[in-house]
Amino acid sequence: MFNFNKFTPMRAAATLAAITLATFSLTGCAPAGDATPTEVTIATHDSAVFTKEVIAEFKAQTGITIKQIKAGDTGAMTNKLVLTKDSPIADAVYGIDNTFSGVAIENGIIDGELAAVNFGDVCFNYDKAWFANNEQPAPTSIKDLTKPAFKGLTVLSNPTTSSPGLAFLATTVEVFGESGWEQYWTALKANDVKIAAGWEDAYFTEFSGSSGKGDYPIVLSYSSSPAFEVRDSGEYAGESQTASILDGCFRQTEYVGVLKNAKNPAAAKKLADFMLTEAFQKTLADNMYVYPILATVELPKAWADFAPAATKHVGATLDIAKNRKTWLDKWSEIFAVN
Repeated sequence: MFNFNKFTPMRAAATLAAITLATFSLTGCAPAGDATPTEVTIATHDSAVFTKEVIAEFKAQTGITIKQIKAGDTGAMTNKLVLTKDSPIADAVYGIDNTFSGVAIENGIIDGELAAVNFGDVCFNYDKAWFANNEQPAPTSIKDLTKPAFKGLTVLSNPTTSSPGLAFLATTVEVFGESGWEQYWTALKANDVKIAAGWEDAYFTEFSGSSGKGDYPIVLSYSSSPAFEVRDSGEYAGESQTASILDGCFRQTEYVGVLKNAKNPAAAKKLADFMLTEAFQKTLADNMYVYPILATVELPKAWADFAPAATKHVGATLDIAKNRKTWLDKWSEIFAVN
């Protein structure tokens, strides 16, 4: 069982006094809404999953039905919530993380607190079969990705719209420094790195080691992802076809919160509190590739062998809220993103 207390959540957003990493309940005071709501709407990133069992359990406990709106990757979702904050598209939001929480706070879209729901380590994965078949050593560090041997082999998600992408951008700032990270990205571009719109596109479509069977054997994902690539037969029967590069991992924490001006704030708070209970927390690993914030939740057996959480992280001292726009503007100049 993974003990969260051994691994402190990423502190990049800690300078924002408005955030509290509550792990058991939300204490924000929501305005009065419908006294007897029958439905609550939650905006999420595209990878969020509410299982049938979770939906049924929440309705049994509260009489409220969950309606989920998938609003793109984390960055796109957060931007959409900012643009609609006067008349929000949902009552609650799940999936804003410590790279984009500053946007939510700065624009006042959250009523009360954000509560930590889960965490994961953003790092690169590689397709072991591809490297074995091509008789080529796999990368061991993010510094390897700019070398000629790995030209045209890497896909990652756009940091302007994707939280893993922004997490990796922050990683490069810490690893290479303010004077070196732009040169690193320029070298990545010259080495034909593929920029996908979001994590799902990168992992499930472009990556050769997953279901998409794409052309890229190196992908930006999570340290837990290899646990979901364990093969039942063939050369990798009983083991994962992929592995993580645990050098340069960024600890990502995702939150739930009640949206300001929500139509059903009371129902939203009930859902947020429910997501911090074992009934929801136990579904996270199998369905969303992430570690539950509740340390007592038992993890799938395969995680012990194939999904190790990184013991060292980068980016904990960075002020992402303060520097995010500057970093993204410079990154966009390198990749000519208008």
